[in-house]
Amino acid sequence: MSYARFATMIATSTVVMFGLMYLNTYALDHVLYSQTRTWMAVLMGAVMAVIMMLFMLKMYASKRANIAIIVGSVVIAAAALWLVRSQQTVSDVAYMKAMVPHHSIAIMTSERAHLRDPRVRRLADQIIEAQVREIGEMKQLIADLERSPTPSDAPDLPPRNTSAAASTQ
Repeated sequence: MSYARFATMIATSTVVMFGLMYLNTYALDHVLYSQTRTWMAVLMGAVMAVIMMLFMLKMYASKRANIAIIVGSVVIAAAALWLVRSQQTVSDVAYMKAMVPHHSIAIMTSERAHLRDPRVRRLADQIIEAQVREIGEMKQLIADLERSPTPSDAPDLPPRNTSAAASTQ
């Protein structure tokens, strides 16, 4: 096997994984581009490259190239993980475009789950109602911000304390 074929295999798998992450959205119009899903696909592709290279080391003759692929993949995985966890590249519109499919998943699972307890069904129906409303709000905001972005003189808001410890207090 050639290294070009290995790279093509990893790149193709990464693109496919990106697409697969949208299969659990409720509606096709809820599929919006998500930077977070891009970074997750890159993370998965990089980890897959390390695993596959380790399993197929004997198929590739150059130890130097094999080590470079593994080290490079670990660096790419670390960078992608940092981008996912930090959300450094995610602005207002990018955030909402990522949240629409996320909310769509909640609609799908709440609607299609085989729920028997009426309390759970009531909660699921409330989740559906809230998610549908919020998707509508986000789509309106996306359209508005894409027409006229926030003025550059608007003050930046301080980050919210959203740690798990803060939310349980």
